[in-house]
Amino acid sequence: MAHSIQHSLQLGGSTRLIYVPTNTGRVSVSRSAFTVRAQQQASSAEPETSRRAMIGLVAAGLASSSLVQSALADGKSIKVGPPPPPSGGLTGTLNSDQARDLKLPLKERFYLQPLTPEQAAQRAKESAKEIVSVKSFIDKKAWPYVQNDLRLRAEYLRYDLNTVIAAKSKEEKQSLKDLTGKLFQTISNLDYAAKTKSSSAAEKYYAETVSTLNDVLAKLG
Repeated sequence: MAHSIQHSLQLGGSTRLIYVPTNTGRVSVSRSAFTVRAQQQASSAEPETSRRAMIGLVAAGLASSSLVQSALADGKSIKVGPPPPPSGGLTGTLNSDQARDLKLPLKERFYLQPLTPEQAAQRAKESAKEIVSVKSFIDKKAWPYVQNDLRLRAEYLRYDLNTVIAAKSKEEKQSLKDLTGKLFQTISNLDYAAKTKSSSAAEKYYAETVSTLNDVLAKLG
């Protein structure tokens, strides 16, 4: 019995364990069956992984295309309104909306364009109305709006009054110049009152500005 154990030991299956006497110090195990089986499993797993990856890519492509189609189907047109009216932008941009005389040199083209005395008088009256309308901003203590409107309209008013004065007779020029100087002094005082946010001073100089404006407009006819 002991002799048979020393020579060989039979195991079930295709693997055999061979017992070698102790003086040799070696144990040999046959692994051929395990190796072949592992290689077969690895090689069979590779096509399965590739197949799954391909299926995943196809599914992702179909999902993305369906999302794009639904987004295109739900797209709504954007309504674009008409262009804004002239002088509808920021305060102080009215000059940019004026018609330009393209025959003028480039350096002079972007200044206020000359008008006839009649046209200048008409625009001066419109500027006067705008200056009178700053009362609502004074009541609300909206001082930046008071300053912006005053400065914008005073620029046009000064230009147009100079055009009108240049067309007047020598006798009328001096009196109109004096009134114009007084007018712009009161406008300057009103602008300073708005700058310092003084309601009492703004009310005072607003009343003086309106009174002088009426005198100037009476001279324009």
